[in-house]
Amino acid sequence: MTAALSPSGLARLHDRMAAHVSSGDLPGLALLVARGDEVHVETIGAPAFGAASPLDRSAIFRIASLTKPVTAVATMALVEEGVLALDEPVDGLLPELAGRRVLRSIDASLDDTVPAARPITVEDLLSYRMGFGSIMAPPGTYPIQRAEEAVRLQSIGGPPWPPTTHTPDSWMAALGSLPLMYQPGAQWLYGTSGQVLGVLVTRAAGVDVGTVFRERIFSPLGMADTGFTVPAGDLGRLVTAYAPDPASGGGGGGLAVLDDPRSSWWATPPSFPDCAGWLVSTIDDYWAFARMLARGGPVLSPASVARMTADRLTAAQRAASTLFLGEHGGWGLGLATPAAGSTAPLPYGYGWEGGTGTSWRTHPASGVTGILFTQRAVTSPEMPPPMRDFWAGVNDAAGL
Repeated sequence: MTAALSPSGLARLHDRMAAHVSSGDLPGLALLVARGDEVHVETIGAPAFGAASPLDRSAIFRIASLTKPVTAVATMALVEEGVLALDEPVDGLLPELAGRRVLRSIDASLDDTVPAARPITVEDLLSYRMGFGSIMAPPGTYPIQRAEEAVRLQSIGGPPWPPTTHTPDSWMAALGSLPLMYQPGAQWLYGTSGQVLGVLVTRAAGVDVGTVFRERIFSPLGMADTGFTVPAGDLGRLVTAYAPDPASGGGGGGLAVLDDPRSSWWATPPSFPDCAGWLVSTIDDYWAFARMLARGGPVLSPASVARMTADRLTAAQRAASTLFLGEHGGWGLGLATPAAGSTAPLPYGYGWEGGTGTSWRTHPASGVTGILFTQRAVTSPEMPPPMRDFWAGVNDAAGL
């Protein structure tokens, strides 16, 4: 019999999170904690600083990198259908990545390269080991960073907003003009693989990626409010997004408006649907997605979920990625996992975080799921205080 969530623990969780709203750290938040058939959802605060109405459970949030697991599930659905294979080189569908050259070292000039030892595979993209991604160095430190900025990939050196003017084809052409940073399969690198997967899914399925997501994930799971665009009639449910602004002398704890629903970037379809971080969703929609992975459902087989949620990284790759993945973290296929053999409590489950202040993890041993949606952008891979307090409160309520 599944242990119940502690009512007193949930009350303490509420108090922890309400303190961040009352102090002005956040205008509001939505949270969910689930174990077995018990699902606790609550909203605290407002959709914007100064808003007259309270935050509603139907509020739409920009979920940022929580898009990445959705992209991975769409890819795995195509694997199950036989459209793609994990060990398949991507050259046929992504000729821009064929015949890759690789930098001799990360600080090398763009013409100081060696041939790639092998093609990039579908699994390389899902495991974020394609050989191109974020570098933990100040912008412009290395020639590859300056070259990536020049072709406007918005992939390794900054946030994905405002949205790029690239199309999927022009974005791929720009990426193909650059060498890889590392040999395929050698290093875990954040970010770019998720964007490439979106183009791969589009070309493999023969329809735009939004249609793939809708037909294979959102419709089967009833995720009616998840997508790359917010319909005009629903913009009133889109929360205001904020980002830390040290120069701001206004209210809201030094935050400046990043995206206003009245002039939102999400009001029109993007020219490049960024499958690493552009989806919007609600707390209930994302729970439907997380529940499908935790309990099985109409989208993926248990075998595919098991493949996704098993750590794929070597000890050396995990050690080189501790800033992103944490001391006990690994990476499966498109999402974080506990490192092989780890028994740490949440947030060391499978799931991920988003740069707009979102977080989801499911603890495989206990089956506990937590989801937190805020609208305060983060500025570092390190978890901000509201997120840390959320996971401490979830562990308390679940007895982990």
